[in-house]
Amino acid sequence: MNICIIDDDEVYQFTTLQMLKKINLEKNVMAFYDGEEAINFFLDHLDETSKLPDVIFLDINMPIMDGFQFMNEYIKIKPQVGKKITIYMISSSVDPIDLEKAKNISEISDYIIKPIKRGELKSIFENLKKGGKI
Repeated sequence: MNICIIDDDEVYQFTTLQMLKKINLEKNVMAFYDGEEAINFFLDHLDETSKLPDVIFLDINMPIMDGFQFMNEYIKIKPQVGKKITIYMISSSVDPIDLEKAKNISEISDYIIKPIKRGELKSIFENLKKGGKI
């Protein structure tokens, strides 16, 4: 399973990776500091689905390309992706506008308020496994 973290916060990336290690899921983690880096990676690997993520943890507020802009670009290339990717929007924003906007994007599985806790992360992967998504 490939896990992708798209977030400009180095501390968040580091702590998420540490939590993934504690639940034995750190082996195939890729990280990007903004949505543009991630989209470029996707475009470069559209014909190599084994390199694309199965799960994405996506921040909203990032420089260059934010989480919502990433989703707009992802939706455009989704038919070419060739695999189901589960996307969680992870943000410190509790703004009802952000929550509603995320809720209206069907490709976003859930909106999680930072900081994500280890138990919450473990529960996400248990539910994905139960649902046959991973």
